[in-house]
Amino acid sequence: MAGAKNKGLWFRYLIAIVLLLIMIFPYIYMVLNSFADWDQVDKKLFPTHFTMKSYHWLLAGGEAVIPRPWLHAFFNSFVVSAVSTLLMMATGIMVAYALAKIQFKGRDTINNVILFQMFFPAIILLIPTFLVIQRIGMYDSYWGMILPKAVSLWAVFMYTNFFKAIPDTFIEAAKLDGASDLQIMFKIVMPMSKSITTVIFLFLFMERWTELLWDMLVVKSDNMLTLNVLLSQMFGPYGGYPGPMYAASVLLTLPIIIIFLLFAKKFQEGMQFTLK
Repeated sequence: MAGAKNKGLWFRYLIAIVLLLIMIFPYIYMVLNSFADWDQVDKKLFPTHFTMKSYHWLLAGGEAVIPRPWLHAFFNSFVVSAVSTLLMMATGIMVAYALAKIQFKGRDTINNVILFQMFFPAIILLIPTFLVIQRIGMYDSYWGMILPKAVSLWAVFMYTNFFKAIPDTFIEAAKLDGASDLQIMFKIVMPMSKSITTVIFLFLFMERWTELLWDMLVVKSDNMLTLNVLLSQMFGPYGGYPGPMYAASVLLTLPIIIIFLLFAKKFQEGMQFTLK
């Protein structure tokens, strides 16, 4: 009987390992081809000759006559992604707390409007938002890239559902002690929300880090380029350099992987809540 159970357990482990390999194989393939000799890129499943040529070509600016502002573009991407993510989380927390824990007229209507708007793709507001940014003088600036991404309805939705699960007795006890709503939100509610905050932070940062269309639309000068826009300019619409393109993909994913590894435990805890 015990032998049959062990066989069943090993079989499940084997299936899990096979599925894991299937999921991570595209990334392994991308990394291997980023280091592969250009004669072997996309021609062999597992390259045998490796070189740093793709990374050297990429960081040197490709075929451009003038050097590409790589470090500055990375700095721009980090600043825009970090500030946008923090603003989305801050607005999400405050709006969600009001919707979940403060009684006021029209609360259910606002909740329904938020859910309704989540069904519409953001691209339909692209042109109106661009015209507003242009008219208020924020074109080709950090704030032009940041402010339109300062609110996330998804973050509001996630935080609202989590805050509703927090017992009202904690809120009422704090109010009896004279705490204000801001004090309750930051000293009681937020410490209880670390796991879901990690999930929201990772998803929002990843979404903003990989943004391309809006940054291409609102950025003009070289000193304001983000990493995605710089790479799109280097390769153009037709590519033509698969090795460096794989190398660029690896460089773009590195910050997300590092951040995920740093917060992996909290991310797992938060995902357990979202799946309930």
